[in-house]
Amino acid sequence: MRGMTMHSDPPREGPARVLRRDADADAPGLLPGMPPILDKHDIYAADRPNQLSAVVQHDRPLVYVPNTMSNTVSVINPKTYKVIATHRVGTLPQHVVPAWNLKTLYVLNDDGNSVTLINPRNGHFGLTLPVADPYNMYFTPNGRYAIAVAERLGRLDFLNPHTMKLRHALPVSCRGVDHADFSANGRYAIFSCEFSAQLVKIDIAKQRVDGYLRLPSRNGRTPMPQDVKLSPDGKVFYVADMASNGVWLINGKSLRIMGFRHTGQGAHGLYVSRDSRYLYVTNRDEGSISLINLRTRRVAKKWWIKGGGSPDMGGISADGKVLWLSGRYNSVVYAISTRNGHLIAKIPVGNGPHGLCVYPQPGRYSLGHTGIFR
Repeated sequence: MRGMTMHSDPPREGPARVLRRDADADAPGLLPGMPPILDKHDIYAADRPNQLSAVVQHDRPLVYVPNTMSNTVSVINPKTYKVIATHRVGTLPQHVVPAWNLKTLYVLNDDGNSVTLINPRNGHFGLTLPVADPYNMYFTPNGRYAIAVAERLGRLDFLNPHTMKLRHALPVSCRGVDHADFSANGRYAIFSCEFSAQLVKIDIAKQRVDGYLRLPSRNGRTPMPQDVKLSPDGKVFYVADMASNGVWLINGKSLRIMGFRHTGQGAHGLYVSRDSRYLYVTNRDEGSISLINLRTRRVAKKWWIKGGGSPDMGGISADGKVLWLSGRYNSVVYAISTRNGHLIAKIPVGNGPHGLCVYPQPGRYSLGHTGIFR
């Protein structure tokens, strides 16, 4: 969800469901140029504890927290749980995103229409480049394009991943496009459209829309889909829905609903554990984290944040022992033990902390957001 309010003048709402050209998007081969899959049963096989790429193994371990309402980024030392620096950036910074090649971090200054570069080797902040409405950012699995999610403008902008120059603007006929994940073969992505209760399927190679799916109302409430995450076996897209208070299970190939799992009020962020056993679901409006067993696809347990809170976006430490989450409405960051859900630390930061990035993390390459590694 961008900032703390919804922007006006969204694009025209699209049809309830349109499917076309799916044969191309679901071809069995990998997206050309994409690295090979290490384990067909687990797309996160490269994300095991401390399995750092040679590219990042000497990077300084830090947690970068964009404070949307303060226009700053707080930098936390994960060993001391203390803020060691605060940097002023552009207007409404939403997420800190690792580049596909793992060599750069980008602060997405949404209303500032820019991205600020961070050198993860030493944590130094550098140049700011112009990018239109970068609410979120992803990278195609072959690394050839960055995809700036221009939510306010109602489009997905395919950019040169190094210069951030626009190559192709793809309009989408749904409102509030914001989060995504890619199929196992990299040929398509599923994006959530928060303000029109829809998902949109994108053919990555052809950079075009392949279909829309409208999510049904639950308990009289219109869905507001948020984060998206693919299951380890590549068969299910999990989509958090903060209005329906749970997670949708979606077959990406057919773009059909497989089920729904209630997790808690304001289901928002999704993170896969380092052993690929659990999906952590942040329930922002009730201060809890639900754990979905990725084998049974059922909720296995729930952790409550001591004293309450508003867990939003974040990531998992390189060793897999700590789940780091922004406290969106409490101006704090939570460090939570992945062993038992114990609150290790609550760290004061700026106003409106959002898509924090824990870095470095295991993985061969980044697909974007706060860190989707494969």
